[in-house]
Amino acid sequence: MTLLYPAFLWLFIPLVIFLWSYKKRDLITTIHLIILILIVTALSRPVLQEGLQERSLEAKDIIIALDVSYSMRAKDIKPTRYTFAKETIQALLKENAKDNIMLMAFTTNPLLLSPPTTDHELINIALKSLNPEYILTKGTSLKKLFKKITFMHRSKTLHQNLILITDGGEEENVESLTEELEKINISLTVLALGTKQGTTIENPDGTLLKDDKNNLVVSRINPLLEKLASQIDGHYFTASSSPETTARDLQEALNVEGQEADKITKMQYNYTELYQIFILLATLLFLVVHTRASKYLITLFILLGVNLEASMLDRYHLNQAYKSYKVEDFNNSKSKLKKIDVPSLQSQFALGNTYYKLHSYKKALKVYMSIYSTSAKTKQLLYYNIANAHTMLEEYDKAKIYYTKALQLGADEESKHNLQLVTLLKKKKDAVLGIAHPKSQSSDSSKSESGESDKEETRDEDQPSSGSGSGGENKTDEKANKKDDKEEKKRLISDEDQEQQPLSSKVYELINKGYIRETQPW
Repeated sequence: MTLLYPAFLWLFIPLVIFLWSYKKRDLITTIHLIILILIVTALSRPVLQEGLQERSLEAKDIIIALDVSYSMRAKDIKPTRYTFAKETIQALLKENAKDNIMLMAFTTNPLLLSPPTTDHELINIALKSLNPEYILTKGTSLKKLFKKITFMHRSKTLHQNLILITDGGEEENVESLTEELEKINISLTVLALGTKQGTTIENPDGTLLKDDKNNLVVSRINPLLEKLASQIDGHYFTASSSPETTARDLQEALNVEGQEADKITKMQYNYTELYQIFILLATLLFLVVHTRASKYLITLFILLGVNLEASMLDRYHLNQAYKSYKVEDFNNSKSKLKKIDVPSLQSQFALGNTYYKLHSYKKALKVYMSIYSTSAKTKQLLYYNIANAHTMLEEYDKAKIYYTKALQLGADEESKHNLQLVTLLKKKKDAVLGIAHPKSQSSDSSKSESGESDKEETRDEDQPSSGSGSGGENKTDEKANKKDDKEEKKRLISDEDQEQQPLSSKVYELINKGYIRETQPW
């Protein structure tokens, strides 16, 4: 059990103080205290945490690229350009509570600080952990940043928004920068930090930064930034009076041009709420103390509690099964799932996956085949799992069918890859069984059938046919074999009621030599 709001447990302190100081407690007072304890526990929101599930939600896809080069230490924007940019990002995160945001830092090379997430607290942590004092790079490369973004965007089709926070560095070739951004489906919003007249940059020891020729370095806004934004129909801003005002300006830029939120997928934990149990018990105790129909109420709550208890036990066993599965204790996971009285979609999937991990592929198939769902995503995952189980059982034809079904419900790289792999495995298996290739020839193939050819006919039918044998028999053995083969051939031909053999590649070889009666020729 997990508490989502453990801060409410501080309310237990006054309750404990009251219990300690109040010496004369009667039954009613004690029950009232128990009711208060149950209510406080319910407020802390106890839950059972289950496995991760993929969910779709509507949100903008935003990339925030923060310049952390040495020039961002300039103080023409108070307190510094970097501090102002950092506070602006924090204010922007509050404005975009539901959006999917990625945070990158860059100097001469880009660095991913936080992957795309709707959990903005993680981005704040990443932002706080970045210490610009340890970054000594004095250059800024927008081109490398754009190339990195283009590379990460290559597998996506969703529209993205890039918020570029920088003073611009010394970039000059706006055409090459524009060319990089035009390769992908992205909108640009530039926040240019600095002033046009520029300012000197102070070193940590209080001295001013100088170049190689001992000249003072003056950092100012690069006019290329405004030109870049205009060429790709982007937005260009400079710092407002405060980070909060600047963040609102950036937010308004994201909301213009009718840009709709896209469907994105997010992995989220599922929770089973338990607060109802504590509220139910508190209500029951209150009604028992203050109503006359306590007997009927107790009976009613017991009946409700039985069903609730059964459901909660199933949730508990499922939660324990997930935990065992996560640490690869599959046998324990299986035993927990077996204790569930009312199977659910989650528990059935978990049981099938557990059997699969235990290499009980036939049992896994049986469980997968019993699952029904109207969700296309669920069906696609189900077909993929079924195909994997058939593959492990070397039932490649069936595996190909279910991989194809999975692909019919939507693009899936894993299903596509496995389908190609299964096709290759099927060809290899057919080749081993002598189905895919004809019987090979050798320089000794002109020898009499009573020799090495007859030896091949006595092999196990499941073995692949191959070339000539070693020819290690003496003449007496050859005559005996020849005589036995002739008698066997005569017996097979004369037997009208001989059971018809399966038409494998070996059987067709025997048909060609006249050993088996073919009642229905081609």
